[in-house]
Amino acid sequence: MKKIIITIFSSLFLFTVASAEVGINLGISGNLGAFQATGSETENDEKNKEDAVGAAGWASIFLEKTLGDRISIGIDYVPSALETETSERVVQDLGAAGASNSRTNKIQVDFEDLTTLYLTANITDNLYAKAGMMQVDVITKETLGTGSAYGNTSLDGTVRGLGYNATFADSMFVRLEGNYMSFDSASLTSTTNSLNKVSIDDLNGVSAKLSVGKSF
Repeated sequence: MKKIIITIFSSLFLFTVASAEVGINLGISGNLGAFQATGSETENDEKNKEDAVGAAGWASIFLEKTLGDRISIGIDYVPSALETETSERVVQDLGAAGASNSRTNKIQVDFEDLTTLYLTANITDNLYAKAGMMQVDVITKETLGTGSAYGNTSLDGTVRGLGYNATFADSMFVRLEGNYMSFDSASLTSTTNSLNKVSIDDLNGVSAKLSVGKSF
């Protein structure tokens, strides 16, 4: 997926260099966000639930095509992974003789290839509204004392936001944007025990985005 998106960006960039006034915007963004999520784990019919909050910063690249004077359609891609901190939890299992055994579970998650397809609509000459669809790959990296192992998955989501666009030097622009992001739930079943499952629920967040770019 990453190679396909990079190829699309490169091809369209070469096209814009060779063309004039084609209505293409190309740029780079810096993002700061805060997220909240609820996760749950089921181990042999025992369910544990936990809420987590976190902050992250990331860079992205975007490409847009204007559709008339007010509407644009675009794609935004994050080339680097967003890594969570490692979460550690000690669980107690009862042995056959009634003895309690301690087991340590550690898990860390990478969110890779975050891609957003979006539409913007100008409210005024500078103010615009934004709405789009997102997809991100979820790469799980766990060390579980219980012996469970989980694969990877992907999450779909939506984004809504407002932004301010200012142009300068004819074809350059700078933007400041605020967004609300919400992802769908996902569930994974252990590859070693079908009774054990983990799920990600209520993953959402807000972000501030500063962009610079050039119009062709």
